[in-house]
Amino acid sequence: MTRTLDKLYDGLPTGHFIGGEWHVGNTDLPVENPATGAVIATVADGGPDTAAIALDAAVAAANDWAATDPRTRSDILMKAFHLLHERAHRIAQILTLEMGKPLAEARGEVVYGAEFLRWFAEQCVQAGGEYFRAPTGGQRILVTKQPVGPVLAITPWNFPLAMVTRKVAPALAAGCTIVLKPASQTPLTALELMRVFQDAGVPAGVVNCVTTSRSAAVATTIITDERLRKLTFTGSTGVGRKLLAQASERILRTSMELGGNAPFVVLASADLDKAVAGALAAKMRNGGQACVAANRFLVHDSLAVEFAERLTAAMSALRMGDGMDPATALGPLIDRAAVDQMHWLIEDAVARGARVHSTAELPDSPGHFVRPVVLTKIDPKAQVWREEIFGPIAPVRAFSDIDEALALAQDTESGLAAYVFGEKLGETMNFAEGLQSGMVGINTGIISDPAAPFGGVKASGLGREGGSTGLDEYLETKYLALRLS
Repeated sequence: MTRTLDKLYDGLPTGHFIGGEWHVGNTDLPVENPATGAVIATVADGGPDTAAIALDAAVAAANDWAATDPRTRSDILMKAFHLLHERAHRIAQILTLEMGKPLAEARGEVVYGAEFLRWFAEQCVQAGGEYFRAPTGGQRILVTKQPVGPVLAITPWNFPLAMVTRKVAPALAAGCTIVLKPASQTPLTALELMRVFQDAGVPAGVVNCVTTSRSAAVATTIITDERLRKLTFTGSTGVGRKLLAQASERILRTSMELGGNAPFVVLASADLDKAVAGALAAKMRNGGQACVAANRFLVHDSLAVEFAERLTAAMSALRMGDGMDPATALGPLIDRAAVDQMHWLIEDAVARGARVHSTAELPDSPGHFVRPVVLTKIDPKAQVWREEIFGPIAPVRAFSDIDEALALAQDTESGLAAYVFGEKLGETMNFAEGLQSGMVGINTGIISDPAAPFGGVKASGLGREGGSTGLDEYLETKYLALRLS
């Protein structure tokens, strides 16, 4: 293992990727392994000047890339897809080292992230338009689509690879150039992905990556530049609001995938085996550090006690530890602040009358670990019920009436994901259709799919990523009026 890690460390990229070249500069941004607290690498820490250079490169490459044949763009994306699979083991190791998730989950993320490359490689050769006779006659209506222009993509730390490919793949497929700003906690995976794009034949300047600890300054520099035409962001609702305010000054196209507060509803007709298995998947993927993670568990009172007991047993049985250990099923949280937040949420809930259920044991490690817990007897005013948790805490409330459950599920400004379990198809479908949510898992705890439109309603964002609509987010519709002689 030591030799493997030494080899991995020796080859880690550390510089910005701009205009097809690596710019090292001052490598003073530390990257920490959350399982050990140790610094595993230092990378370039860019600022406004670096951001401007990256946008210059994207703008310089924009016209040529927009004019590139869709088939050529498709072939490059497919080559990147295959290269990513060839390098999956190395990239999964890097991902685990900087983010902490178990290696098996990291491998799964690489496979999932690669699918966006393949999906949009297929989509970009199918983008069409319209041609038809105007209803009043004498004229033809021609509708075509063109790349929106240079894009700024800001991605989070919880899925360092998949959140990048989910933005870069449709941008490239549409003919847009892009500047990527990955999260400061997890820049290594994004930089390694730049090597994949470079080796796949992406032309210089089409994809650029700036690593920084000064996210606001870098983003502001690019957003306020009149040459930028689109902003795409995945992250918290609070930061999203600030970015939208900046983007509104420039009337930028935006795609915003923001925070969630997903209800997980277990109806009286639910199969408890399916519900518990679905709850474990929806809650504990990535240790609960996911925007679509189940946040509030609403369980019919005929099932609530047994559901809480069984979910407690399932969560507590997950072995915690360093994600590089194949036996690990639950890794650390991203940093010490996240651990402190979990403790605060639990303390606040207990102060309001909640009961804590857990038999999990913490590993003997200096890493950022917190034991998974189930909370019952939840006060609806508890912060754990009102906020996005982003950790392994499962608050459970019982309900007796299906209309009450729907009202409780809707009682949030968020509307990203939701889950409902029930064996009565009509009742379950009616409930799912009544939820104010962009995505609903019905008798499943896993909903993300590159072929499906990913996004939310209300304060959970704007636009959709993935699916057949994902490409349109990076295209402008143009109408040409054609009068025939």
